Amino acid sequence: MLAAFLDDIRDGDLIAPRRMAARLRLPMTQLSRLAHVNRNTMAAKPESPAVQARLGEIARIITRAATLAGDEGKAIIWFKHQPIPGFGKTAEELVEEGHADLVLADLERMAEGIYS
Repeated sequence: MLAAFLDDIRDGDLIAPRRMAARLRLPMTQLSRLAHVNRNTMAAKPESPAVQARLGEIARIITRAATLAGDEGKAIIWFKHQPIPGFGKTAEELVEEGHADLVLADLERMAEGIYS
């Protein structure tokens, strides 16, 4: 399940922006906003450390949510549509605002049985 998600978004050792956008059903412009990387940079230099670090944060959120939800599809729906209690925003909105760390911390609390 999770291996399939990671396999689908990777091109060798790199996260492929277009593949990730397709799996998340997002246009590249939206993925570039989420990742805080210029869309031209993302397309022309997907191997850059900045692109890979930002896409890696999103991939970690999806894989962690999928582990908790038991399903990658549910994790993607949660990421895009379910407001996180205590924040009043979706994980996607928080990531776009630069708060991927808060989303990951909340997922870790949920894994420990503590809910917002």
